[in-house]
Amino acid sequence: MNAHKRKEIFTRLQAACPHPTTELIYHSPFELLIAVMLSAQATDVSVNKCTVHLFQLAPSAEAMLALGMDKIMDCIRTIGLYKTKAKHVMETCRILVQQYNGEVPQTREQLEALPGVGRKTANVVLNTAFGLPTIAVDTHIFRVSNRTGLAPGKTVREVEDKLMQTVPRQFKVDAHHWLILHGRYVCKARKPLCEHCVISDLCEYSAKTILTL
Repeated sequence: MNAHKRKEIFTRLQAACPHPTTELIYHSPFELLIAVMLSAQATDVSVNKCTVHLFQLAPSAEAMLALGMDKIMDCIRTIGLYKTKAKHVMETCRILVQQYNGEVPQTREQLEALPGVGRKTANVVLNTAFGLPTIAVDTHIFRVSNRTGLAPGKTVREVEDKLMQTVPRQFKVDAHHWLILHGRYVCKARKPLCEHCVISDLCEYSAKTILTL
């Protein structure tokens, strides 16, 4: 795919959704960090159902530590791997309090050093909480990037690197959210809604379900 096509793709995605954001509900960088940690192998909807109560009880790292492991598990019991996630939340909050005065660090290295925080989670926090031009490649972005020809790659990191190299600068901060939303609601895994796709004529997917003019 050439640079002109890539620019047109993001121009159209921007026109369709001028102010994209995460569907996780949060009110601070701390709440976003915890929500993203909990979202591994879980839907945003299921995480939001848990965190609405959890964040009322513990909106800060200090309050989360005071809440304790058992209560955290009670709050997130309905999502997958809740015991491991509760442990990581506690360990992460302890580090935030001891090393960062309860604040969320703003570098990738510091974030990835937190228990339960990998590259994807760090990218989400850097992008959504702090406005940095990072792209967190999840299953939706991986699928859309390969299916459309936007940034094909065999691994998540390969796709991320290609997107970072090829997404036009003016679109880079929001690219993460546009691609996730497009993959979640239009370019679905089993049955992409090509007839409702604003970039269908630019897409290089060989099995498109409609004819383009």
